[in-house]
Amino acid sequence: MNQNDKKICQSCGMPLEKEEQFGTNIDESKNKEYCIYCYKYGKFTDLDITMDQMINKCVGIMVKMKNMPLEKAKSILENVIPNLKRWKK
Repeated sequence: MNQNDKKICQSCGMPLEKEEQFGTNIDESKNKEYCIYCYKYGKFTDLDITMDQMINKCVGIMVKMKNMPLEKAKSILENVIPNLKRWKK
C-alpha cells in the first residue's frame, strides 16, 4: 500500500490500518471513511464538537500516543483536519 492509498478518518485524521479501527454504519457494517472513535452506528460520537475542539483533542492524543512535541502535533493537525470531509466547507 503506497502513501496515497492510506486511509485516514475523515473526522479526526487517525490512520485507518485495521478493520477494527473503522467506524460502524447504522446496520453495524464497517464505515470506510470514519474511525470507531468518531463514528458509531451511523452517527458521529461527538456531534457538537467544533473543528478547533477536534484539533485540540487530537493534539493531546498525538502528544501522548506518539510522543510528539505539542507544536509539531498542532501544526500537522491544523493542516490536515480542515481538509477532511467532515470539516470541509
